[in-house]
Amino acid sequence: MLHLMQRMANAAPRPSRRSFLKLSAGAAGGLLIGVKLPGSLAQAAEGAASDQMFTPFVRITPDNLVTVLNKHLDMGQGNATGLATLVAEELDASTEQMRAEFAPADNAKYQNLLFGVQGTGGSTAIANSFEQYRKAGATARAMLVAAAAEAWGVAASEISVKAGTLSHPSGKSATFGEMAEAAAALDVPGDVTLKTPDQWVYIGKGFPRLDVANKTVGAPNTYGMDVQRDDQLVAVLTRPRAFGATVASLNADEARKVAGVVDVIDVPGHGVAVLATSTWPAIKAQGLLEIEWDESKAETRSSDALFDEYRTLAQAEGPVFRHDGDAAAQLEGAANVVEETFEFPYLAHGMMEPMVLTIHVEGDRATLWYPAQFQTVDQATAASVLGIPQENVAINTLYGGGSFGRRTSFDAKHIVEAASIAKIWGKSQPIKLVYTREDDTRAGYYRPMGVHKVRVGLDADGNLVGWHHRIVQQSLMSGTAFESFAVKDGIDSTSVEGVEDFSYAVSAFHGELHSPKVGVPVLWWRSVGHTQTAYVVETMIDRAAEAAGADPVAFRRAHLTRKTGSDAHDADNARKLGVLDKVVEMSGWSEGAPEGRFRGVAVHKSFNSYVAEVAEVSRRDDGTFKVEKVWCAVDCGVAVNPDNVKAQMEGGIGYGLGAILFDEITLTDGHVDQENFDTYRPLRMEDMPAVEVEVIASAAAPTGAGEPGTPPIGPAVANAIRAATGSVPSVLPLSKAGLA
Repeated sequence: MLHLMQRMANAAPRPSRRSFLKLSAGAAGGLLIGVKLPGSLAQAAEGAASDQMFTPFVRITPDNLVTVLNKHLDMGQGNATGLATLVAEELDASTEQMRAEFAPADNAKYQNLLFGVQGTGGSTAIANSFEQYRKAGATARAMLVAAAAEAWGVAASEISVKAGTLSHPSGKSATFGEMAEAAAALDVPGDVTLKTPDQWVYIGKGFPRLDVANKTVGAPNTYGMDVQRDDQLVAVLTRPRAFGATVASLNADEARKVAGVVDVIDVPGHGVAVLATSTWPAIKAQGLLEIEWDESKAETRSSDALFDEYRTLAQAEGPVFRHDGDAAAQLEGAANVVEETFEFPYLAHGMMEPMVLTIHVEGDRATLWYPAQFQTVDQATAASVLGIPQENVAINTLYGGGSFGRRTSFDAKHIVEAASIAKIWGKSQPIKLVYTREDDTRAGYYRPMGVHKVRVGLDADGNLVGWHHRIVQQSLMSGTAFESFAVKDGIDSTSVEGVEDFSYAVSAFHGELHSPKVGVPVLWWRSVGHTQTAYVVETMIDRAAEAAGADPVAFRRAHLTRKTGSDAHDADNARKLGVLDKVVEMSGWSEGAPEGRFRGVAVHKSFNSYVAEVAEVSRRDDGTFKVEKVWCAVDCGVAVNPDNVKAQMEGGIGYGLGAILFDEITLTDGHVDQENFDTYRPLRMEDMPAVEVEVIASAAAPTGAGEPGTPPIGPAVANAIRAATGSVPSVLPLSKAGLA
């Protein structure tokens, strides 16, 4: 997904060059500043246009509070604190005075430097903002110092700043708040000097989470589900069970009798909405609707039929996504050949807070309250549905109770639904569209199902000589606005990421991709294509190690240290070796697993971060396995908040574990079988292993942390089970084979 976003950044129009922005912070006075950068990471790395952007990020008010405006969505990953850390570092603020707010929807000011639009995804929040927000903090500091120097009649170089206080050797001192208005009247400096790593106080050290207090006490309007506006209605939308079906007939007589129900309306192309004064009557009435669906143009195949089609395609040649050397010839002459076919089911996102959005249309203006993940797309979509100018759509971004990719879809469907309901209703009244858990599970978006057929050849010395990899997976990007960026010569980059850049030393590699057309809506899911490719590659590496008679770690080291002929691969492999060596040390791999325990290892790069994991499992009396402990080493460049990186690894491991152990979305005649967490089982506390994480110290630019912990956990566990049983689990989830 990351390289897709970088392609978008290259192609997307850039805002024109502007001067710095300096604004009053309102009637109370204060300082609101923004920064124009000399260039973004994306521009430097991708050779994008040199036009530079400025964005207002920091507000300092007379009450001595420093508020950092977060251009991203924080859905639990902690970027609100991460961005505030960057500002506080360069500003020399105290942790106690820092606050975080979400920025409004404004692409000219708040675009993601890697996307070209305002949005969050691909584990890019810190990566694209690292210099930008530090510059904002340094600029604010320079202006406060200049204001103090002028007020005290001293040289700016004589003023020191520490923990939110400006001081002079003469004894004069002032808080940021006391100097805010004076600073706002000054010219913004044309350039500032950033701290060097040896000067950092917060970056790489630690910073308290700014969102914990409000979440702990249940502060109003923290999450989208919290929103309560005056005269608000709640809408619950019944969507078709078969994707692509439409309403053939509707009887809402019983639903309308429910106390609190205001109306039942047909929303063409989407379903039937119940409008009520609160959530419960809306849900109760939803259950009383009598709807006949026209499924003549819907997807009505069952999972078994789809897998049969995929297995057939896996036997046939397809479009080539990588061809290095003659893999067929190498496999023909190999001393050992290992082959396997893997099957991956559809997966739901299953975040704790289902989709929710509140919209209030007033004439030619609209205001939205919800966890906005792609503000620019959502703003444009709402404007289009309502027939109003985009600048007349205001978005109030709230914290998201998870997302994992779900809160941003290609068609912004939840925006279309809410705006359509408001338009049909036609009254100036806030409407809160609530998805029930069943709505989110049965009528959402899903990680694509997939089949991988792989053949691996080794020579007599145990070296990889041939790798043939055929993937069958529904395209995420075909038919969307992203297709021109992500699909080239029939290859969807999100289907092959994590294997297209295969970097183990091998004499020849050949990869093919089939992208069958299926009517099930699919969407990126935490770690996108890596969730399948890491599993396949790393379990096959274990199989190859076994065929070579080698220890899995030693086999990986041998094929990561050998030169590949690609500078990029060799650089990647050096960092992969770093996390592999660290996790081997952490787990005591060389000492072997304790009696009754079995271990597996995996190492993978995703979102420019490198993660290695060792999983230790035990076997229960009923033949199922329990994951007892996981060791994890991560290299994500500079870790702005190491504790938060560790938390993201822990969360990614738990999320990935639930998927490989229990989770699947299945279809019967095109209808999703699962409805709630009783049939789509999340990982429970009893299933969560002990997790130990080490963050590799690095001077490299920050990379992703939200997703890279997920891909390695599946193969690490599978390899541990293979160590116990002698066979690799090739059909997920593991519960289907009685292993979980």
